[in-house]
Amino acid sequence: MATPKKAWRCTVCGYVHHGDAPPDVCPVCGSPSTAFEPWMPQPAPAFPAHRWQCLNCNFVHDGPQPPDDCPVCGAVRDRFQALQEAREATPVSGRDMTVVVVGAGIAGVSAVESVRQAAPHARIVLLSREEVLPYYRLNLTRYVAGEIRKDVLPIHPETWYRENGIVLRLAADVTALDPAGHSLTLKGGERLSYHQLVLALGAHPFIPPFPGAQLKGVTALRTTADADFILDAAAAGRPCVCIGGGILGLETAGGLALRGADVTLLEGHGWLMPRQLNRRAGELLAEAIGKLGIKLRLHATTGELLGEGSVRAVRLEDGVELPAGLVIVTTGIRSNTHLARQAGLEVNAGIVVNNLLATSLPDIYAAGDVAEHHGIVYGIWSASQFEGAIAGLNAAGRRTVFGGLPRSNTLKVLGLDLVSIGKFEPEDAASTVIEQESGGRYSRFVFRDGRMLGAVLLGDASVGPQAKKAIETGLDFSGVLAGRPSASDIAARLASV
Repeated sequence: MATPKKAWRCTVCGYVHHGDAPPDVCPVCGSPSTAFEPWMPQPAPAFPAHRWQCLNCNFVHDGPQPPDDCPVCGAVRDRFQALQEAREATPVSGRDMTVVVVGAGIAGVSAVESVRQAAPHARIVLLSREEVLPYYRLNLTRYVAGEIRKDVLPIHPETWYRENGIVLRLAADVTALDPAGHSLTLKGGERLSYHQLVLALGAHPFIPPFPGAQLKGVTALRTTADADFILDAAAAGRPCVCIGGGILGLETAGGLALRGADVTLLEGHGWLMPRQLNRRAGELLAEAIGKLGIKLRLHATTGELLGEGSVRAVRLEDGVELPAGLVIVTTGIRSNTHLARQAGLEVNAGIVVNNLLATSLPDIYAAGDVAEHHGIVYGIWSASQFEGAIAGLNAAGRRTVFGGLPRSNTLKVLGLDLVSIGKFEPEDAASTVIEQESGGRYSRFVFRDGRMLGAVLLGDASVGPQAKKAIETGLDFSGVLAGRPSASDIAARLASV
């Protein structure tokens, strides 16, 4: 059989299909064939070698460096070459295989779902540090806002794990990994063995080291316990300050405002979401949150949190003091990589993985907020879900390539649809910008040499997928641009793509 000459990436989940044409349906996320685009693989990460083969006698040495002399034939170390073995599943009988997944966020749950689908008889163990059923972390802000009850947060009911033969262990804290022994150690000393291991360790909130960060009443929003703490504090009538105007900060402030809390949101830049939005779009977003009763302070840098035992105020670097009995810090996340570092895996900002989501050591995969794929830690829900699903398939022996996710942001912020794709600022005077505001909606398109470079859509993102495709394929808009079109004309042209 001839080797397929083409590869196609699903623009929704990153799954890569090899063949002369894309599949009718994506096997990972169910998207139709129209969601696929041509794909070229990037170079795999250069993992350090851990096995070395003697060129004289083929003896294989395990270790970070070749031996000084071959113990079999005496050849010097220069006669050894590195073995860049495939970092994919070691073939194991399905009935004998044990897959352990560490971390029960959406990446971990998606991984066990995939393993069970691909290996019906495998033994699967899912370890969670938390004491509650795995839940939709994405919905914590909706819970804070009172839009949903706590009992609808779990991804699956407890019975689902039993019915699918998945051993779910709560309050299971992993203290060490032993890649050479294919085992891990839990707090208390218990050891678990595995054939394949998926690390879905997630991330932790980044809290800047400003004075007072350890005061009572200062928290992040990462767990159900955090959400309950925030709700209790808000119910007590304490003034709230949210530090950080990203998605989580906006959604948290919005949720508290809907509860009737006194909320101030701090953003260090001149407008909201400067990495995703141009100034005007950020200003329109600010107007929307103002209507919710949120007090927004721009160019606001936190200098210190004040209080004795409990926080009572936030002092900005310009000297302004804001009353605060509750401070929620939403200034980003950091991957939980300490276990991987201690175990000798290749780690940068996250655990380095290749296109199979395999790490630098055999039979270990990583997915979600802890994984770094081609230099990117996505840190978003959808990426974690799809990486977990693909890592699970590979752990089960179903070779499945992850091609990465397109560089675009499709979000819903406080009920507003938002899409930001490509370059939303002009490169130079030769660029053309077409924008329009109408009825609470904002559209902005940036062109150069007849090609679309970027787009921002706020309030109505219906042509977002077509805009992304136009940017990536270099669709020629020269004819349309010659007629001095409005943003509505551009949207109509995109809708016809």
